Amino acid sequence: MRILITVPWGERLGGAESLLQVVLDGAKDSGHEIELVFLQDGSWPRELAGAGLAVSVIDAGRLREPRRLLATIVGLSRLMRSRRPDVILNWAPKTQLYGAPAAVLAGLSRRVLWWQHGIPTPEFWLDRIATLLPAAGIGCCSASAAAAQGRLWPRRPLFIVAAGSPAPQGPPEPAALELPAGVPVVGLVGRLQPWKGQDRVLRAQAILRERGHQMHLLIVGGDAYGLSAEYAASLEPLIESLGLRGSVTMTGQVPDAGPYIERMDVLVNASDPEPFGMVLLEGMARGVAVLAVDSGGPSEFIEDGRTGVLARSGEPHDLADALERLLASPELRSSVAAAGRERYLGEFTDRAMRTRFFAGLAGAVAGVRAGG
Repeated sequence: MRILITVPWGERLGGAESLLQVVLDGAKDSGHEIELVFLQDGSWPRELAGAGLAVSVIDAGRLREPRRLLATIVGLSRLMRSRRPDVILNWAPKTQLYGAPAAVLAGLSRRVLWWQHGIPTPEFWLDRIATLLPAAGIGCCSASAAAAQGRLWPRRPLFIVAAGSPAPQGPPEPAALELPAGVPVVGLVGRLQPWKGQDRVLRAQAILRERGHQMHLLIVGGDAYGLSAEYAASLEPLIESLGLRGSVTMTGQVPDAGPYIERMDVLVNASDPEPFGMVLLEGMARGVAVLAVDSGGPSEFIEDGRTGVLARSGEPHDLADALERLLASPELRSSVAAAGRERYLGEFTDRAMRTRFFAGLAGAVAGVRAGG
């Protein structure tokens, strides 16, 4: 297939971008011809162009700028007419707002798909408008995301592609950190944003300390691109007020979380809900016990007590209850870590995900290319 992918951001901001990068890492071996159009310049399109991928940038500006919006749609339409791709994949609700009208102008509307990485709500206008626009199908990373998308009108055909993660290459290289010996290291990886729940894990740590359980919390990530500056600034004072000084390490922004995950005994994802949780796969791939909230994507690949542990909710007491099981039992940590790695190797490698991804695209547009 010839696949044209429109991408909203010039930087890799989170899970949706990480998932697309996994796809693109195997693009040359996929047998498909992939071209990307970014609606914002940045380090990511330059990196991909340097890797030999076909990349264009159309600076779309903001949605509230009507002239820029129209100019971007017209520019995309011209590109689509010249390329005539078999599939147009708009990689987010935002790019669907540009890509779908452009495809209509180019006479290619029946070839449009878009990717819904999040768990949409009826209150979020961007998801509602994106759903109104023509699409042969909408891809989701989990059944939870698909179920939420299916509640929006009009109902579009949905396909699900569970994420995957590259296996660590070579022997592990743990990050050089001074961490206390003999105390379990519990880690949390992600941008410092409220929905990631760093504050709730800190409160859970304080609860566990009152119960007599010692742990060292390793918070990996920073306030990337200044998205939640006030929240990021609130964490250090919270650590102080909870009396956790000396029991928490904050790394700030890091280029690769892998070496830090190698230092963890438990990897926590506290997002509630979480669309998928790719970082959990990174922990499972490294044989680290994982813990997530029983809400959204993680509950679809973590079996509580066997391949990981699920908390009832993302609230501090529920996180503390789930963590307590792992802190109190090194045997449980070891068994779920081993079973989690086996599950990862069986279903969630990058190669397995790419197979699912391209099969999902082909299925979604089956019978459309000839008529489109």
